Amino acid sequence: MEFGLFVQGYVGKRAETDPLAEHKALMEETEYVIQADKSGFKYAWASEHHFLEEYSHLSANDVFLGYLAHATERIHLGSGIFNPLAQVNHPVKVAEKVAMLDHLSEGRFEFGSGRGAGSHEILGFLPGITDMNHTKEIWEETIAEFPKMWLQEEYPGFQGKHWQLPPRKIFPKPYGASHPAMWYAAGSPTSYAMAAKKGLGVLGFSVQKVSDMEWVLEQYKTAIRDAEPIGDFVNDNVMVTSTAICAETHDKAVEIAVNGGLNYLQSLVFRYHDTFPRPEGIPEWPELLPDYTTEIIELLIAEELMICGDPDEVLGQCKRWEQAGADQLSFGLPIGISYEDTMNTVKLIGEHVIPKIDTDPVHRTTRFRQATGS
Repeated sequence: MEFGLFVQGYVGKRAETDPLAEHKALMEETEYVIQADKSGFKYAWASEHHFLEEYSHLSANDVFLGYLAHATERIHLGSGIFNPLAQVNHPVKVAEKVAMLDHLSEGRFEFGSGRGAGSHEILGFLPGITDMNHTKEIWEETIAEFPKMWLQEEYPGFQGKHWQLPPRKIFPKPYGASHPAMWYAAGSPTSYAMAAKKGLGVLGFSVQKVSDMEWVLEQYKTAIRDAEPIGDFVNDNVMVTSTAICAETHDKAVEIAVNGGLNYLQSLVFRYHDTFPRPEGIPEWPELLPDYTTEIIELLIAEELMICGDPDEVLGQCKRWEQAGADQLSFGLPIGISYEDTMNTVKLIGEHVIPKIDTDPVHRTTRFRQATGS
C-alpha cells in the first residue's frame, strides 16, 4: 500500500481573528507537501473547489501544483480533482493543463477528475440547472476525449451535446511515454464499478472507515478485470482518505485531535457536499456537531474512523487499511491543528510507518504507465 497527502486550502474559523489566515493556510499546505516528499510519501492530491467559504479556498489547484512541481523531487502530484465539465473548465484547457504539469513534474502528474459533490459549487456554473445528476452526462461525454487529445497528432474534433471543437492540434503532448494515470472521484458503489470499467483509478474521498472497503473493493476489483480502458492503460488503483494525527505519545495525539476543530470540519463537509449520504447524527447547517471530547476521539479511533496515536499505533491502524485491500492511503490534513503538530505527523509517519508498509521504490502508476510501451 502506498501513501499520500490530501490538501484543500482549509481556512476554517482562523479568518475571524487573523486577516492573513487564507494566505497562511495555502502556504502551509505547500510546505506539508514538500515535507511529505522528503518523508517518503508517494502522492499529494490537491482539491479544486469554488465558492466554499472556510472549507476549501484551493480553487486554482493547477497553479498550486505547478509551484509544487518545482519544489518537490519524487512525490507524484495529483488533481483531486480537475473538474472537466465544459461549463467549469473547457476540456481542451484541462488537457493542456494536465500535459503541462506532466512536463513540469517530469512525469509525476496524476489526473484525477470528477463531477463535483455539492450543488452550491457546481450549479453555480450551470445557471438554470437544479439537478446535480445533469453533470453525469456532461462528464461521461467528455472523459474519453482526453487520451485522444494527448496521443493523437491532431485531435479530430468533437461535436457533443455540451461542447464542441473543430479539428485542432493540442499542445503540449504529455511528457515521455503514454499519458498521466487517470482517476475518478467516486462516491457510490455504482460509481466505483463505472470507473473500473473505464480503466480509471478511484479517489475514494467518501470511504469513511476500514469496513467500507468491503463494498468498495467488491464493486471495483470485480469490474476492473473486464475493463475497456478509455486511456492507454488500466489504472487498477483504489485510493482512500483518512484523517491522521501522529504524535510521540497516544495521549498527546488525542489531545491534538480534541483541540483540532474536527467537529467544525465535519459540519462543513456536509454543509457543502450535499450529494453525500448524511450519516445519522450529522445536523443540518448552520447547526454544528458538538465539540469533540477525549471520549469521542477515542471512540472514533476504536471505530476506525480516524488514524490517531503514537507511531506504533498509527502503524497498526494503517496496516488495517492495507489488509482491507486499499492500494493507497492518503491523509487529509485540512483540520485546525497547528503547523508544528501537522509537520510532526508527516515526519513521524514518514519515519516510522511508511518504510514498514510501502517497500516498493517505484510508484504503482509509474509501473502501469511504463508498461504501455507507447
